Amino acid sequence: MKILILINDAPYGTEKAYNALRLANQLNKDHETVEMRIFLMADAASCAVANQTTPNGYYNIERMLKLSLNKGAKVKICGSCSDARGLKNVQLIEGTEFSTMAELTNWVVDSDKVLVF
Repeated sequence: MKILILINDAPYGTEKAYNALRLANQLNKDHETVEMRIFLMADAASCAVANQTTPNGYYNIERMLKLSLNKGAKVKICGSCSDARGLKNVQLIEGTEFSTMAELTNWVVDSDKVLVF
């Protein structure tokens, strides 16, 4: 089964990105045969920025994304969303990559389930 999780919100401020990645990581843990795909759009593009520092005891989106990547998830970032936020020249988390609406469209059509956060 192929599952696409589409995240729209910033990494911090709301808990949508946090909850989306909690779900992705639980799915990876409990269902090893699932192909996990994560697409970061709008303000969620900044979820893929490397070297995030959070207070002790606070969740860290970078660590959560790295866990997903280590379990085989594919993580793509909307290129035009990144451009609009000045992220094209920012260091990204290793394993993430810029993408396009055309690629997102292909993922949507090819996925068995699409979850939007």
